[in-house]
Amino acid sequence: MHDDLVAAVDADLQHAIATLEDLVRIPSVSAPGYDRHRLAESAAAAAELISNSGASNVRLLELEGAHPAVYGEVPGPEGAPTVLLYAHHDVQPPGPDAEWETPPFAPMRRNGRLHGRGTADDKSGIAMHAAVVRAFAGAPPVTLKLFFEGEEEVGSTNLAAFLDRFSEELAADVIVIADSGTLETGVPALTTSLRGLV
Repeated sequence: MHDDLVAAVDADLQHAIATLEDLVRIPSVSAPGYDRHRLAESAAAAAELISNSGASNVRLLELEGAHPAVYGEVPGPEGAPTVLLYAHHDVQPPGPDAEWETPPFAPMRRNGRLHGRGTADDKSGIAMHAAVVRAFAGAPPVTLKLFFEGEEEVGSTNLAAFLDRFSEELAADVIVIADSGTLETGVPALTTSLRGLV
């Protein structure tokens, strides 16, 4: 299975990058004063992406006054653990255009890197989780649940309310968060625990 999985990931890499570029084009800034409709657009795009990747029961999770979140799942074998894949579809304000070499929401590949607001934090997490779903081709060894919130960049204001309201959907044995730091460029990092809201 390992070799097949590696081959599937390698074969899908350019598609995964293209899906990331599509997500980056949506200026989903969650800070006050920005267009909230762009957050609905980014949530819909993320939902469509994971649905097209093979997730089922895909839908927007909505609470009054909150930016929409995205949910989907991929059933695993009966009795297998459940892994929740977390990311967020909102981004920080881009700041002054003069400080950007290229427009912040026009992804640009340069010197082997993808530049644009949200490429690393955290639309890459959404693209990566969708790629995981595609790589397992509908048959993961665990049950996968996907949850993408839209308020991480403003302090996850309504995350506790989402966890309470959608506790059954978001119940999991393990959470994988695609939004933590790296120590050095080109060296993967794995954070094994975090303290916080969950």
